[in-house]
This record gives sequence, structure tokens and C-alpha cells, in this order.
Amino acid sequence: MNESESSVAQSRSDSEPLQWLFDPSLLGLCGMSVLLVIAGGLIQVSFGAYQMSIKEAWQAVFNPAVLFDLRWLFKFTLGESLMRSITGFTGTLPSLDTSTTVVWNIRLPRVLLAVFVGMNLAVSGAIFQAVTRNELASPFVLGISHGAGLVILLTLVVFTGLTALLPIVAALGGAVAFAIVYAIAWKNGTSPVRLVLAGIIVATVFQSLQRALFFFATDIGTAQTAMAWMTGSLTGVGWTQFRMALPWTILVAGLSIVSARQLNVLLLGQRTAKSLGMSVERVRFALSGVAVLAAAVSIAVAGVVSFVGLIVPHLVRTIVGNDHKKLIVGCLFAGPALMVIADVGARLGLPILAGATNQQLPVGVVTGLIGGPYFLYLMRKRRQLGDV
Repeated sequence: MNESESSVAQSRSDSEPLQWLFDPSLLGLCGMSVLLVIAGGLIQVSFGAYQMSIKEAWQAVFNPAVLFDLRWLFKFTLGESLMRSITGFTGTLPSLDTSTTVVWNIRLPRVLLAVFVGMNLAVSGAIFQAVTRNELASPFVLGISHGAGLVILLTLVVFTGLTALLPIVAALGGAVAFAIVYAIAWKNGTSPVRLVLAGIIVATVFQSLQRALFFFATDIGTAQTAMAWMTGSLTGVGWTQFRMALPWTILVAGLSIVSARQLNVLLLGQRTAKSLGMSVERVRFALSGVAVLAAAVSIAVAGVVSFVGLIVPHLVRTIVGNDHKKLIVGCLFAGPALMVIADVGARLGLPILAGATNQQLPVGVVTGLIGGPYFLYLMRKRRQLGDV
């Protein structure tokens, strides 16, 4: 799409503020994504060490004893202390049957975390691709993931007393990494090419530092935890991580939708954006901050999951086009679908095929196995790859 076509599309979108919501391609994408999340989530809650049928799992998810009791819902989503403060309840909660306990305490929060991680990574990738005007940009490529991962590893290996502050630590690490990228790329302003090249440099350096930290991890358990962070894993997550990610995910989703118009203007090019009255560097830096926050939230709860922020925006773009109103919403639905299905493969699919039913793969391995072949196909199909 050239600049004149983008301008016409943008003016038409502004004159019909909500018309884009009823775009058939967007509705189809969102509907299919929801079905995939439901199907993947049902598989996740149905299988595990405690055996139950799909019907029993479904009944456990929609157990009225939980769904219609605010005390249980608040305990899971807000924590027990906040639940008691809100409801004033001081007694003991009624007991739940075994299937409901397993589903709601162990399996369901993992599905919900996969939804949050998919949302955040997809939106982060979409914003970075607009800011750099390069569809190969992502938190992973720009060094954000490696910066946040390095600081998390430092926390796990050296500053163990800060473990409870992992989301804040991850955000600071990602912000520092992007600040370094921005400083390297700055030369009387920045350019998309310089940002991507600087990101690759920073990512390489930080990845080397991550590997060096393993020599200081004397405890095997700490080393395994650090490896899980580097690879990306949802093993062992629960409602604590859900409560950690919930407010930031809502904030990121809201800011990204509100910022869709600015993202569209950035795609017109720096000269055109300035002629429309935009302070390009300020907007680019502010939007990058939203993308850094989104990536940091995901890394704090699931580690460094590769390729989701890279392939989801591109897949959505091929279906709904370049308008970021539709693109952001599409990413908010397609990202969770990819993460939930990938986690099904990590927890159940690939280990069963390998004959190791008691083992789980990190979800980052599965997303890498999906993302690599997809971009090989993309390179073979398209003559030009890079510019949005």
C-alpha cells in the first residue's frame, strides 16, 4: 500500500469510527482464534497426571460452586487476603470436589497465562513493526527480550531477594535494553534500519552475558529455573502469576488500541508524519515504551518465548491489512490462539510423540519450531521481505 492509498484508507476509517469492527476478515479471524483457544484450553484442562474425561473437565470449569460464588472467584483472581477484605468473609470456604480443585488450581491458570502471554507478545511485535516500519522487528530481534531475560537471570542467580519483583525487574531490564538500542541507533534521529541493526547487536551481547551467568549458578535447581526462563516455559505457573500479569495486560491492551491511529501515521513515513504535525521521535519512543512493557510482562511470567511477537502480527496483517485498528485487535485474539495451541504441543503433543509422557517441553521450543518453517515459507514466497 503506497502513501496515497494509506491516506485515503485512514481518512475513510476516521469518518466511520466503528465500521472497521464489522470487517468480515477481522470477525472471522477473531472467531477462529476464540474457537482455537477454547479447544486448546479444553484439552489442557482434561489431560494430566490426574485423569478425567473431557465431560468431567468441562463440568469442573463451569462448576456453579465456583462460578456463582464470588469468594472463590475473588480468591483465584485477586488473592485470598483481598477477597476477604472485599467480601468481609472470615470463615472457611466450602470444599470443592477433586476434579474442580485440579482444574481451577493447576490447569486453568496455565491456560489463562498462555492467553495473556500471547496477547502481550503479539501486540508488542505489532507496535515494534510499526515503529521500525519493518515486519521482521519484534521484542526478540530488538534485544528487549534478552535485556529483560538477563536482568531476570541476575535476580534468580545473584539478587535472589528481588524474586517477588520480577515483573518490575523485567520491565526495567527491557527498558534499559531498548534505551541502549535507541542510543546506538540515534544519529540526528533514528531510522528503522538502524533500530533493527542496533537491536541485533544488543541481543547478541546480552545473550552472551546470559550464558556466562550459568557459570555462577552453583545450585542445579537455580540453573534449571534459569534455563526455563531463557527458553520460555509455562510449567508450574499459577494464580500468582495470573494476578501479576492481569493489570499490566489490561493496560497494554488499552494503550495499544488507543494508539492505533498514531501507528497508522508512522507507517506513512517520517516525512509525511511530520507534515501531519506528529512529533515522530516522541511518539516512536512512547509507543516503544508500551511495547517494552508488554514484552516485559510476558517475560516475567513465562520467560523468553521466541517468534510469537514476530509471526502473529504478520499473519494478522495478511488477513486484515495494515490498518492498526484491526491489526491490534486481531493480534489480541490471534496471539492467545497461537500460545494456547503451542502450549498444548509443549505439554502433551510432542512429549507423547517422543514417548516421554512424564516430560514437558518449554513452550518456547514449540513456538520456535512453528516460527522457523513459517518464515522459511515466507522467504520462498515473497520477493521482498522487511518493509511493512
